[in-house]
Amino acid sequence: MPLTKRGIEAAADHRRNLSLSYFISSKGIGAGISRAFAAEGASVVVNYSSSKEGADKVVKEIAANGGKAIAVRGDLSRQADITRLFAESIKAFGKLNILVNNAGIYQFAPLEATTEELFHRQFNLNVLGLLLVTKEAVKFMGPEGGSIINIGSGVSSVLPPNTSIYSATKAAVDAITGTLAKELGPRKIRVNSINPA
Repeated sequence: MPLTKRGIEAAADHRRNLSLSYFISSKGIGAGISRAFAAEGASVVVNYSSSKEGADKVVKEIAANGGKAIAVRGDLSRQADITRLFAESIKAFGKLNILVNNAGIYQFAPLEATTEELFHRQFNLNVLGLLLVTKEAVKFMGPEGGSIINIGSGVSSVLPPNTSIYSATKAAVDAITGTLAKELGPRKIRVNSINPA
C-alpha cells in the first residue's frame, strides 16, 4: 500500500483514538510516517536506539501540530528492550492499533568482506527484531484487530552487487510479511509491506 493520505487512512481504518507504534529511525521515511499518521489522529511512539535528539525533534513537531507522541529508547534486536518499549507505549496511550516496522540498518560489502559480525548485525535487527516486535505488538491488538506495515526495500528484487546480506534481510521481510498476512488475517490483523526503491 503506498504511503499516501489514502493509504494512511486505509491503515487507520477511520477509527478514533488510534495508537501507532513505529519502531524506526527518527529521520527520513520514519519521520515522514510519524507525521502522516499523527495528522490522521494517531498517537505515535517513536523508538530510537541512539539519536534521542532526532526522536525528540519528531515528537516536538507532532506536538506543535496538535498531535500526541512520545520517544522511547530501545534496541529492537533485544527482547527485554522490546518488552519495556511496549510497556511504556501502553502506559502512555493505552492501546495499539497500528505497528510500522521500519527499524533497519545496512552495510554494503563484497562477498570477500562478509563476516559473522556483518551478517548478524543486519539480520538481528532487520529480521529478528521485526519478528520480535511484531510478536509483542500482536499481544496488544484487541479483538478489533489492527494493521502491521513492514518497510521493506526494492533492493530485494533489484539485487545490486555488494548487497548480499542486506538484500537477504529485505527478502526475508517480504517472506515474513506474506506469511504473517495469512497467519494473522483470521485475527483481523492486516500485514502489508511497502518497498521503497
